[in-house]
Amino acid sequence: MSEKTSSTQLAVVGAGPGGYAAAFLAADLGMKVALIDMEPNPGGVCLYVGCIPSKALLHIAEVLSEAKHAANWGIEFGEPQIDLAKLRAWKEGVVRKMTGGLGQLSKARSVQYIQGRASLLDAKRLRIEKTGGDIETLSFEHVILATGSRPATLPHLPADSPRIINSTGALELKSVPKTMLVIGGGYIGLELGIVYAALGTQVSVVEMLSGILPGVDRDLVTPLAKRLSQTFQRVMVNTQVAAVTETKEGVRVKFEGAEAPPEEQTYEMVLVSVGRKPNSALPGLDKTQVELDARGFIKVDGQRRTKEPTIFAIGDVVGEPMLAHKASHEGRVAVEAIAGHKAVFEPQAIPAVVFTDPEIAWCGLTETQAEKEGRKVAVARFPWGASGRATTLDRPDGVTKLIIDPETERILGVGITGAGAGELIAEGVLAVEMAARASDLRLSIHPHPTLSETLMESAEVFFGQSTHLYRPKRK
Repeated sequence: MSEKTSSTQLAVVGAGPGGYAAAFLAADLGMKVALIDMEPNPGGVCLYVGCIPSKALLHIAEVLSEAKHAANWGIEFGEPQIDLAKLRAWKEGVVRKMTGGLGQLSKARSVQYIQGRASLLDAKRLRIEKTGGDIETLSFEHVILATGSRPATLPHLPADSPRIINSTGALELKSVPKTMLVIGGGYIGLELGIVYAALGTQVSVVEMLSGILPGVDRDLVTPLAKRLSQTFQRVMVNTQVAAVTETKEGVRVKFEGAEAPPEEQTYEMVLVSVGRKPNSALPGLDKTQVELDARGFIKVDGQRRTKEPTIFAIGDVVGEPMLAHKASHEGRVAVEAIAGHKAVFEPQAIPAVVFTDPEIAWCGLTETQAEKEGRKVAVARFPWGASGRATTLDRPDGVTKLIIDPETERILGVGITGAGAGELIAEGVLAVEMAARASDLRLSIHPHPTLSETLMESAEVFFGQSTHLYRPKRK
């Protein structure tokens, strides 16, 4: 084991979408940059055990679902033969391709990539325990903490049981259990539940609140809830896990609540998906002026600077929404601020996408938020049953809606449920960020027949002039 001392202008701790985006921009601006992470290449949770592998598996689930759905059109496929080892290899190949590409981009930019675990010695030095055992003390002018988050746990569940997994374990796809219980009706649990259901698992979901995807507008969730009632064996809301016992047959679960089954249920596997916690317990953080809030998130200002002038923080570790694209933009803002540019993180619309079937996406002000804040808004909805393109896809189970200021006609928010909603929401983000009015969207010619037309026709609904939906404007 050897020890060495080095220095850099900017150190970035954590090489996820926020960390590597910050490091790459800093290098593009001419800074000397060191990027530190435990993985062999940049990528972080998102690329290694998060959004990328999960979306690869969700694509497979979509193909399987589409093949089954084709019977409605007179096309019959045989029962699919699933090669689990090959499926895993393909998923892992996607991860290797993307993380390897980021490694090449890092080298091309002359970013010093250090594989190891970092801790703070003070506000200007890091101690890095490298994977090979060597120690490096790295002095910096500024550091960006992009340490991300980890799955939350439930204390009353059996510890170290191979039958009880989190999202990381679920993505390993070691086997396809006959039965699975998903604890938590949030987007991660639902997405992974859909994957396992498509592969043949009987999936049940339990959610302690009154509906799946708490906080999302109910009219956006309704089409998904209806479809999941057919995809999953059971969805139990207003219900929670009261007791868990591991047996030879599986995991025996007792439920309490409005929709709790009267008898204990046994599952071959249990997936715990009850949220995520920030990785803010960085060793040595207490030697600085950095402050945490009551939930353990690092406190930052609009430029993502902490109370310690040399230390910035971005991504999941600074608070919700815990989304990769939010972290990337925060990273770029932090770097711009370090470079002395006028930059602040103040988006009007951070898009969120739930990659279920159908997908749900939204940005800006939601109807739920408007109700809580007592804001007067107009809501213009266009059902996909009136969309020619949705009809040709045999997917009329969707809706597009606009949240509009009734006085200025400015678009404040957009919500979409339906096939490919995640690809459509970007137009809504642009509309909100550019302070577009409903008339701007109405007068923008959209190609026919496409799902994007539903945005234009939602704006037409606001004026009572939708071509494909007769809904006169109230006087």
